Amino acid sequence: MEPQETIDDTVPAGEVEARVTLSAAAPMRAGVRPAQGAAPCPTCGGGAASAIASPSYVYVLGQIEERYPRPSVEKEVAQVTGRAETAGRTDRQAFHQVLSQRENRYLARQLCWVLSVQGVETYLLQPRDPADLDLLVNAIEPQSAPSMSTVIGVQGPIAPPDYCNGLMLPLAVFDQIYTFSRESLVNAIPRPEAISAEAFGPAASELFDRIMQMTDNAGSTDEHRALNYCAVRYPAIYAKTAEAFAAGSSLSGVDVQPSPLSGTRNIVEVVFSHTNRSTDYTEKCFLRVDVTEEFPFLVTKLSPYYDR
Repeated sequence: MEPQETIDDTVPAGEVEARVTLSAAAPMRAGVRPAQGAAPCPTCGGGAASAIASPSYVYVLGQIEERYPRPSVEKEVAQVTGRAETAGRTDRQAFHQVLSQRENRYLARQLCWVLSVQGVETYLLQPRDPADLDLLVNAIEPQSAPSMSTVIGVQGPIAPPDYCNGLMLPLAVFDQIYTFSRESLVNAIPRPEAISAEAFGPAASELFDRIMQMTDNAGSTDEHRALNYCAVRYPAIYAKTAEAFAAGSSLSGVDVQPSPLSGTRNIVEVVFSHTNRSTDYTEKCFLRVDVTEEFPFLVTKLSPYYDR
């Protein structure tokens, strides 16, 4: 993910909302005979998208890693790597080089792709469009700084035990992945003129870490999707926190609540609280995010918040 895209607050187009159903557990409809035999692995060339009738949306931040579903796949990767010109490269660099070559794309299709959040395996990833395998391969490219990915898509059913070597995780069929480092994100945020770079960098990093460390953020609830959207697409929250630190305040809370403006649209308010370290006075500001569809977008920019 390029930093300019990461913090762009333009309003993206939405899609029609739907909800995920677990086809294996769905009741049999009249006139429909259940399929016989085991279904193909959805992350190894099968079609999870066809099992998603009404998806639930995900907007999640984490790290993407590959897994070998079968010993034969691991052996095939080793054989292909052994034939490649990889002198001077580390194991990870050689692996990424092999997967990046068009003639080896079949290997990427055979692998399982896992998204971990805060070190916990959370989703099995599958592209809606097979051409988007490139996004997965790019996400594991070795970097000088640890990378992170924003995955936007829909949540599918839990993978059965025989899928991908027993990884019983929810499927996430993605439409977009942005991969970036925390340093590149912070460096791309416009810095207020009144705040020095030495003060702004740590403030922005601390706010990003605070959002990432909020419990159980799998990016599947409206609240977590809104938080994750703000973390990577709305730079004003970082500038406001840096200003609060410069004024002697600390970041004392980040809360998400339904907005009174919700009607036919699903809108939430993200409230940031900054408390003065000397006077204990708390100042709050908030913004509104529309999370009705797959792509959240900004409704109201950051402004003062008053308790109702």
